[in-house]
Amino acid sequence: MTQTVWIARHGNRLDFVNPEWFNTAQRPYDPPLSEDGVGQAKELGQRLRGETIKHIFASPFLRTVQTANQIAQILDLPIKIEAGLSEWLNPEWMKTEPERLSVEEMQKRFPCIDSGYTSRVIAHYPETNEKVLERTAQTARRLTTEFTDDILLVGHGASVVGATWGLVGGQPEVNAALCCLVKLVGHGEKWVMELNGDTSHLSQTEKVIRFN
Repeated sequence: MTQTVWIARHGNRLDFVNPEWFNTAQRPYDPPLSEDGVGQAKELGQRLRGETIKHIFASPFLRTVQTANQIAQILDLPIKIEAGLSEWLNPEWMKTEPERLSVEEMQKRFPCIDSGYTSRVIAHYPETNEKVLERTAQTARRLTTEFTDDILLVGHGASVVGATWGLVGGQPEVNAALCCLVKLVGHGEKWVMELNGDTSHLSQTEKVIRFN
């Protein structure tokens, strides 16, 4: 019996398009998707239409939930907010622990969020590079053990890499571009990467991959 795990990064973010947004934002470390990022998320959802995904897990940051929401509407699935997929809580990027919307506030905006789900892994600020990779790897292993159907993880650049490494041996280079797709297929204890950061479903892609 095989299991497929899809791992996606969020779409383009507003502060990548408009860096000045950060200076006046109420929650500067939790930017939303940009207009083209919403379009990318819709294209990602269309790409996944027809796949046998049964569960969608998303980082609690706004841009990942917005991305997951576009997919969830197309696949008619709820979103499970999983803190283990959170952005790298890098003190060089964030001077303080990032303020985010509460799950209750998120549910008002995105009714498809599963209110009965509790995060299996918690992220703690601040994090080193080693810590975020360990945390996201643990999350991928935990979720695939508990949820044995095909699943989708929606995260960030670092969590796409870490979740992939958590299942596939050898720490392969992962092309974690915006709204990319990694496809991992598990055969028992062995996982094979069939897609590595695929962006063929996108009408617009970035020339240089950036994480922050």
